[in-house]
Amino acid sequence: MTAPLAGYTILDLTHVLAGPFCTMTLADMGATVVKVENPVGGDDTRAFPPFKDGKSAYFAAINHGKKSIALNLKSEADRITFEKLLKRADVLVENYRPGVMERLGYGWDVLHQDFPHLIYGAVSGFGHTGPDSKRPAYDMVVQARGGVMSITGEKGREPVRVGASIGDIVAGMFLCQGILAALVDRAKTGKGRKIDVSMLDSQLAILEHAVALTTVTGKAPGPSGARHPSITPFENFHASDGLFVIAAGNDKLFEKLCIALNLPLSDDPRFATNPARCDNARLLKRLIEAVTLGDTRAHWIAKLTAAGIPTGPIQSVDQVLKDPQILARNMVVDVLDRNGRQAYKAAGNPIKMTDAPDPTTRKPAPDLDGNRGEILRWLDEA
Repeated sequence: MTAPLAGYTILDLTHVLAGPFCTMTLADMGATVVKVENPVGGDDTRAFPPFKDGKSAYFAAINHGKKSIALNLKSEADRITFEKLLKRADVLVENYRPGVMERLGYGWDVLHQDFPHLIYGAVSGFGHTGPDSKRPAYDMVVQARGGVMSITGEKGREPVRVGASIGDIVAGMFLCQGILAALVDRAKTGKGRKIDVSMLDSQLAILEHAVALTTVTGKAPGPSGARHPSITPFENFHASDGLFVIAAGNDKLFEKLCIALNLPLSDDPRFATNPARCDNARLLKRLIEAVTLGDTRAHWIAKLTAAGIPTGPIQSVDQVLKDPQILARNMVVDVLDRNGRQAYKAAGNPIKMTDAPDPTTRKPAPDLDGNRGEILRWLDEA
């Protein structure tokens, strides 16, 4: 089996999350990722808890399998090494604020002239154009400004950020998509392209129902808790021992749900269509819960699953890590230490591909500058 990106080299100048998440995905698909770090401290996440044996599990989860070399791009000697790396690399990825690479002498125009094959991937808070392009940003800033926080949480309560860092992660995913498209294009043209991904843009791009509702109705949606604002029933429901979810996304599924719950509602004009159900969502929830409160979550999940209705438990992360379906898909992997011992757990690669390896372990996260000798020897072979 051959990893689809085997043979490609990614020069990774990124730090924290958006950029490293992108390059982690490329590494999981077989690319060689050379992480260029600041000699003083390296990637910020090396100092992020939790720690095990003095090393960050957060850093290891996002940077496993990469190689590290510490370079000061203001040092003439290190710039010579960096430019050797540029000659060998297929892709450069950076997440500095716009203008930083230009001040270092490595902006897109210069790199494209000197290394026309090189693909340049950039991810930043607000992108490389626009009036706010040079402003700093973190995940929470773009979740707030991008509208995601305005629809997250319970009605009448303060907005909350999504628990996962989707401001960073979604941008990293879009950057990865752009890089893969540029690699396909380069195979045809021989020339690299620049990919400019904004974290703020990426938040707007995932507001599928909110944009549609706002532009059609003229009114911006607010938070709706766990309920989908355009599909009903599609939310949390109480059983006798707690909450579980039901997602009956069309009329046929709603009819099956009514049969399973022995609720004669599918022909009721208040509930016969999805728009009608949305208009009467609170009443419908009360009618459903009048039934589901009579038994346990496990009972209803088993019964509804047997009837073909999408349902499931609300699991904590420790429960997810033991979920048989998750484990069957190799979605919990071991990150090894330099001695080949299991050191950390991390999420596996969700991209499953025929004839591509999907190992149960990942190579270690690199020590700062830990691969200098190996990288310099590789450069001398060119």
